[in-house]
Amino acid sequence: MASEAAQARTARGSKWLAWLVLAVAWFATSPVRPLLDPDEGRYAEIPREMLASGDWLTPRFDGLKYFEKPPLQYWATAAVYTVAGVSEWSSRVWSVGLAFGCLVLTFLWTQSLYGRGAALAALVALAVSPYFLLIGHLNLLDAGFTFWLTAAVFAFTRGQCSPAASLAERRWMLAAWGAAALAVLSKGIVVGVLAGGALILYSLIGRDARPWRRLHPLPGLALFLAVAAPWFVAVSLRNPGFATFFFVHEHFARFLTTVHQRVEPWWYFLPLLAVGVLPWLVPLGRAVPSAWREEPDAAGAVAAAERFRPRRFLLIFAGLTLVFFSASGSKLAPYILPMFPPLAAVVGSRSTDLRGFAATAARAGLGLTVLIAVAGLIYSARRNNFVPGEALAWIAAAAALALAAAVLTLPRLGLAPARAAAASALAAVLLWQCLLCAYAVIPPARSARALVAAVRPAIGRETRLYSVGQYRETVSPYLGRTLTLVDYQGELAFGLAAEPGRGSLSNTAFQLAWSASRDAVAFFDPNIWDAWRRQGFPGRVIAADNYTVAVSRL
Repeated sequence: MASEAAQARTARGSKWLAWLVLAVAWFATSPVRPLLDPDEGRYAEIPREMLASGDWLTPRFDGLKYFEKPPLQYWATAAVYTVAGVSEWSSRVWSVGLAFGCLVLTFLWTQSLYGRGAALAALVALAVSPYFLLIGHLNLLDAGFTFWLTAAVFAFTRGQCSPAASLAERRWMLAAWGAAALAVLSKGIVVGVLAGGALILYSLIGRDARPWRRLHPLPGLALFLAVAAPWFVAVSLRNPGFATFFFVHEHFARFLTTVHQRVEPWWYFLPLLAVGVLPWLVPLGRAVPSAWREEPDAAGAVAAAERFRPRRFLLIFAGLTLVFFSASGSKLAPYILPMFPPLAAVVGSRSTDLRGFAATAARAGLGLTVLIAVAGLIYSARRNNFVPGEALAWIAAAAALALAAAVLTLPRLGLAPARAAAASALAAVLLWQCLLCAYAVIPPARSARALVAAVRPAIGRETRLYSVGQYRETVSPYLGRTLTLVDYQGELAFGLAAEPGRGSLSNTAFQLAWSASRDAVAFFDPNIWDAWRRQGFPGRVIAADNYTVAVSRL
């Protein structure tokens, strides 16, 4: 008995160690990659300004009101800044950490219904997805939104699979309501369309109204409103223009019109989806029909015709997510990220050969890595006439990891299926990060980190800072300062209109201020600087890259 207890403790220790190693690998490159324009700069800067101003209610970007998104990620990142300071790593902790949390959620959900082998396959599927990992390693809102939305969907299905009127059902449904509220605070009311729409479709397709009677709507809605509503009420009372801009402009206008100028064809997301599931495209194709029928032979699955079918619900949710964003007038690549945890759970639940699944994913990953690496090398060679040595090193590391994953999953090596799957997942987590690092250092410059490092010696505490004809999002977080805008609005148009004259100057006013100043630095759009320089505008260029020219008054 003692020996069995010791073996059990050893097994538990090994499992925790495996998760720890995977977590360390997941965060490996967060401290070394520069913040990328525009989004990573934006979502690093808003929390910095929130912390600096002490105003945690009204988000500001470059000192101006910024209401495009709710504040949960801003709050979390600002809280991290109070402990760890402002850096690439601390700005990404929330988004990258919750992307990792999606792996945990997918594993636990699949294990609870379909067993440990299926859970490992689901974990591998999500970990080896290039789309999921690359988006999940950027400081965007989508990873956090995906985590909370996935938590809501998974908790809902667990509640529906629990005995009717049981304590487990109530707890899972309340967890779903709470997670949905946090998803709203992450990215807005689209949560209701995706989760609620999936439930409507599920009921119509199966002619089954029973899930609606198990929602626990009174305590659930009370919890939802208690979590989600206070900020919306408070910010609306302080800022009268908030509700119209946030709900009408940022939701209905974004979906129904092209006002955001992110117009793409209806099929825009299909290639992204194909690349994201490429390592497990064939297993997914095999899993979908049986998952839709919810066959009774899956271990632990709810099989009876009269019971809730969780995998069918996940497929409906994923399909609706794809259709909804494909129909939108505004399309950005990260929008379909919430599809991937449910799809990984579905494909994992139908994988009976863990080693074979990992081997298939590893071989596909190897081929895709080679393809991406060659494309990157050709692009840099043609555009820049050279390939940076640092990029070559990252690409070589990615190729080595992809090859290692393919080799370690070969049956002849004799690794246990679980270890082969873990090796595949670990290698994929690292190799896609290596390719992301290579992308970040191949010109043209995608971050102002190097530019700011060159400019910093010329900037003192009293130096006036301007941004002329552009706003480079990664300048402010690296400088730790806001900039006065000159003849530019862009995404800051609402804030400029809400507080006229705050943080902006006309060309004429700027030129007068520049002439009168002896200590100022301006970040110019290169075309504008070239035109002004020819007209005799005074100033000395102290740094430049593809997108910005930094000019000192001295």
